[in-house]
Amino acid sequence: MFVKIGDKVKVIAGKDKGKEGTVLSVNVKKNRVVVKGVNKIKKHQKPSQTNANGGVVESEGSIHASNVKVISKKEDK
Repeated sequence: MFVKIGDKVKVIAGKDKGKEGTVLSVNVKKNRVVVKGVNKIKKHQKPSQTNANGGVVESEGSIHASNVKVISKKEDK
């Protein structure tokens, strides 16, 4: 896979097209990546010992690796 954890990438397709962020995790078997600040999803949490009130938690979802491109140091400047 061409993307590694910590790389700065730009989304080239999908609802978050044009956004930039760093790669948080990579799933090689499914060919998917999680990018910070991209593809935000909301999950409903039941109350538990760690989260007494429960509620809606927002986090990043994974996107297919073909929808991102690595930003080189030259393009970043």
